[in-house]
Amino acid sequence: MEFALWIAASLAAAASLLAGYGKAANTKKFMESTAWTEKFSIGAVRTIGLLEILGAIGLILPQLTGILPWLTIAAAAGLALIQVGAMTLHISRGEYKMLPINLVLFALPAFVFFGRLLWV
Repeated sequence: MEFALWIAASLAAAASLLAGYGKAANTKKFMESTAWTEKFSIGAVRTIGLLEILGAIGLILPQLTGILPWLTIAAAAGLALIQVGAMTLHISRGEYKMLPINLVLFALPAFVFFGRLLWV
């Protein structure tokens, strides 16, 4: 189970780092190429990106170092909630083809959340 949790955390962290970097560092370019951002300010998109980056770090670092490992659980919950928001947004815009991606990006941190909370 420990190995599966590390794999899920690593995949979720990698995806969140990439997505977060695109939103936080290249915000204007990202906003021009992504339709859902039209209803969000540049600050809101950057904040989402920064939260994804912090969540990615939080999935790995606390558990790896043994320092405040409960932060891994909190980061997993936060990343899963970001995907709930993303799914809600995509459904409201009729962008149903995005849902499988969002479901995977929800399932990975949700698995880490429950795994770290209940099983390990």
